[in-house]
Amino acid sequence: MSFRQICCLPSEKHEASHFLQLIARIFATSYLSANPTPRQCRLAKQTRGPIIARFPHAALRAVFFFKGEWMSEATPAVGIIMGSRSDWPTLIAAANVLDDLKVSYETKIVSAHRTPQRLYDYASNARGRGLKVIIAGAGGAAHLPGMAASMTELPVLGVPVESKSLKGLDSLLSIAQMPGGVPVGTLAIGKAGATNAGLLAASILALADAGLATRLSDWRLAQTESVAETVEDDG
Repeated sequence: MSFRQICCLPSEKHEASHFLQLIARIFATSYLSANPTPRQCRLAKQTRGPIIARFPHAALRAVFFFKGEWMSEATPAVGIIMGSRSDWPTLIAAANVLDDLKVSYETKIVSAHRTPQRLYDYASNARGRGLKVIIAGAGGAAHLPGMAASMTELPVLGVPVESKSLKGLDSLLSIAQMPGGVPVGTLAIGKAGATNAGLLAASILALADAGLATRLSDWRLAQTESVAETVEDDG
């Protein structure tokens, strides 16, 4: 039986039994290599299933795929949602940051206009499932972040995705111009905004996680040290 066949064995409640988890872990570890980096894991993540949940610590990087869902042993702290797969090249920047900071997360396609029930189910149940922050990216008539914020008390960070017609200005205004009482933390257009959304999500979580606070501080220090002082390399 192949890795994909084993990982797609049916599960009554979309959860694997301990036995199947053990089998899947063995095959997943072999499939992704013995010590995969977050970047190596991403190739598999981009090509499978509507939802991804993973735990980035090296010892537990095996991921599982059951009935169209990636699952890990960790409860995701951050939910990254987007209106379509075309938004993922932008939102992946948020995932990169969370990977670097060892923050568990999940990703899901949730269209405010085409899948309203999916949006309602996701946002209204997000807190009960253990999520702490939602990052929502959308383009054009970008209603996803605002609608998600209207159905959960969790902080929602909105990432405007660059559009073809107005270069993301429409997305930015759609997300930023929220009515008083339903806040969305709106970031910059495109990958810079997604990167900052990942950092802000980590900063929020770091308020109650000393280890994450240290990793975040180290990340910022490394960024500072990476900035050159001269216009040319010495020597």
